[in-house]
This record gives sequence, structure tokens and C-alpha cells, in this order.
Amino acid sequence: MTASWLRGGRIVDGSGEAAWAGDILLAQGRIVAMGAALSDAQLAPWRSAGVEEIDCSGMVVAPGFIDVHTHDDAAAMDAPDMLPKLSQGVTTVIVGNCGISLAPVVTDTPKAPLSLLGKRQFRHASMAAYAQAVDAAQPAVNVAALIGHTALRMRHMAELDRAATPAERQAMAEEVAAAMEAGALGLSSGVFYKEAYAADLDELVALATAAARHGGVYATHIRDELAQILPALQEAAQTARQAGLPLVLSHHKCAGAANWGRTRETLGLIDALGQLQPISLDVYPYTAGSTVLRSDLVDGVIDILITGSQPHPEMVGRYLKDIAREWSLSEREACERLQPGGACYFQMCEADVERVIAHPQSMIGSDGLPHDERPHPRLWGAFPRVLACYWREKGVLGLEEAVHKMTGLSASRFRLAERGLLREGFHADVLVFDPERVRDLASYESPLQFSQGIERVWVNGQLSYTAQGRATGARAGRFVRRMASH
Repeated sequence: MTASWLRGGRIVDGSGEAAWAGDILLAQGRIVAMGAALSDAQLAPWRSAGVEEIDCSGMVVAPGFIDVHTHDDAAAMDAPDMLPKLSQGVTTVIVGNCGISLAPVVTDTPKAPLSLLGKRQFRHASMAAYAQAVDAAQPAVNVAALIGHTALRMRHMAELDRAATPAERQAMAEEVAAAMEAGALGLSSGVFYKEAYAADLDELVALATAAARHGGVYATHIRDELAQILPALQEAAQTARQAGLPLVLSHHKCAGAANWGRTRETLGLIDALGQLQPISLDVYPYTAGSTVLRSDLVDGVIDILITGSQPHPEMVGRYLKDIAREWSLSEREACERLQPGGACYFQMCEADVERVIAHPQSMIGSDGLPHDERPHPRLWGAFPRVLACYWREKGVLGLEEAVHKMTGLSASRFRLAERGLLREGFHADVLVFDPERVRDLASYESPLQFSQGIERVWVNGQLSYTAQGRATGARAGRFVRRMASH
């Protein structure tokens, strides 16, 4: 394997510390040397195998981005080139979010919300089996996984409209422990969805406690992001506090026009709770979310863009209000006629998004849905958008801070060993981007677009993407296990 000498770049190392000018040498899958200018002595051991010298002047050299909130569980095997992520500079994805994971459900007919992961890959009866399948598929990016609470319910409970019995809690907790032993990062939940809404605190704490014993985290799509968001945040915090593990609040938002501006309250509460327990959050840099079609999210105020409809695929790409007018129905009635399906919901205001992105404990996650017929643009554009919009154009973040939220902070919160920082000895997940040109091109109208300014991406030391040649064909990703507890 040829070594890569990245010379004269602006090093933004993922720690949040000030950038500096210098060189980095990548070899045998690792960062083997860094400095203001590498010497012949540092380069000599690698010259015999060949050293590719890359002039990075005018470019930023950073750790590969870590997408902390994805639903790429099946995409890593169905489409292992992982171009929507690799082309943004993402080198690691965290799957299994919102209570939705492939393991341990085995079925040909996955029900919502598990159906967000497609239908082909529900073949993995354990996290160990899923990890083995990921490695066999050889995806182009690294994959780390949470075990999903809703998936556990579907595996172990016949009826989902009630809380688990003690025996069911025990069975699910044992499954969590096995997943953690196989390298899972922790437990995720999505009590927002009706399939998990009936879960009580005892059920959630029992499962989170099993994850806590193995050094895991608890990531949750909270019960309500609308009017009852404060009690929902309190419930999430209480679950994590009683179980004794760090809390990650998924895609934090104040949804619905009546809720706009309330991030002042929610972030204040998060800060207060953070005095009692470790809390972080993830956020995507858009004012629209995307999930399954739900009538209760139709309020007659926000715009709703249809991204999928099984009974009416011809309506994909149109707004619900226009369809309702054409059908002479209310928006809610039209939504029901379109189900099952998916939609982008323009639920947030920009000021709230900016406040969450600026919060010191927020990380970036795309929350993209790769199986949508017409996906939200975040699937292809979230990370360059942070740089273009929130660093370069609006100045909400400094460059070092923006990179930290996509790399070092993420690796630390999810216990990913030797990733997320540019450090000698760390895995060579490395990105070179043009700070003047980097930007997202994916839009709601045309979401399948490569971003600009992502010049080169290495995954585990292999050059995997270039701006000129797109993917190189290298598929150097692997299943990444949680750092062992000390």
C-alpha cells in the first residue's frame, strides 16, 4: 500500500484547537507522522513502498466526518459504495438510531418504523450477526451500531400497545447485553413512534441499564418534539440518570410553528440537566425533518413534501396542500389516503436550528433515509452544508468548532477508539477539502447531488474518494466496535 504525504495543508485536527500549517503522513492504515514539515528521516521508512506526495496548500486537512445519526443499517450492505456519505467526507456512520435497527429482527415484511430501513436486510438475529454481515459486505465507510428498542420490542413482544412485562424486559435486556458484548455503542429508542410509545420508565431503564454495564450510551428520539417537549426531555434524562449512562438527544428540535423559538427553553433545560448527568445532542442543518407519513403531524400550517407513497407513487415530489386541493380533501384526509409513505416536514425555524448547532454539546448527524424514493437533501449534503452555511456564510460556528462537532466530539461521545482526531497512531480516516468552495448542492427539488469542494477522502488509510474521479473503488470500511470500558 502506497503511503500518502499530505504536504502544506491547514490542519484542523478535530479537537477544536486552533488550526496550524503542516504535513501528515498516512501509511498502513494509520497516521504515522505529523509536523510543521516532515523530515527525510520521517519519510525514509516508507519510500521503498512508494510515497504519494499531495500538495494540500490552500486546503483544509481534517479527520473524516462521523455521521452520528444515520439509518444506513441496510444501505451499508445494499449499496456498499456508500456514495451519499463518502462524497460528503463522511468516513464513519452510526446506525441503529431512533429505536430502529436491523438486528435482532428477522422478517420478510418489516413494519413501520423499521421499514424505513428497507425490506431486504432483516436477516440478522443478533448484533454479532449484523457485524459479521457488515464486514462481509466491505462498505466504503466504517459502520458503528446502536441496538434499537423498537426492534427489541418487535422481536420479544406480541403486542406493542402496552408496556413490557418483567419477563419481556428481562429478555430484551439480555439481548442488549449480548449486543454490547458484540461491540454495540449503546441503546437507542424512539418512543415518539407508536410502536414504542407505550413503553414505560421501568422498561426503558431496564434496557438502558444493560447498556450502561458495558459502557454504552442511550440515544433517544424523545416522546414529543412539539408542545410537550419539556416533559419528554425530562423523561429521557431520568431514564439515562437512573440507568447510569450518558444521554444523547437525537436530532434536537422544536417542531411545529407553535413551538418556534422554544429552543431557548429546551437548551436551558438541557444545560441544567447537564449539571447532573452527561448529556449531548445531535442536529441536522435544515428546517425540515423527514419520516413516515403521519396524520398527526399535519397541522395545516407547515409545508409537507411527499417523499414516498405506496398507493400513490405519482404524488412523490409534490406538496401535500396541493394534493389535498386537487382531491378536494383536507390535508389530513389526503395524508391518510397517501399512506403508507414518507414526507419532509418543514417543522422548524432557522433561528432554532442555529441555536442548536451553536450549542457546545451538539454534534452533526444527517438523519438521512437512504431508502426513500426521493430523499431529504440531508442524505447527500448535511456535512458540507454545515461548513458552507453555518461557518462560511453565517459565522454561527468557527471552522475548528464546526469540524470538532463532526469529528472529535462525536468520537468522544460515542466511545470510538482512535478516530475523530488527527493524531499519530490513530486510524487514517482523513479528509481534504477546499474551504472556499466546499458546499452542498443537494436540494429538496434535486436531492441526489454530489457536494462541491470535497477533494480527497481516505478511509482506514485507503484513498476512497476524489473530487475528480468520485469513488476510487476502494471499500475500506469495517464494523467499528465500542472502545472497551476501563
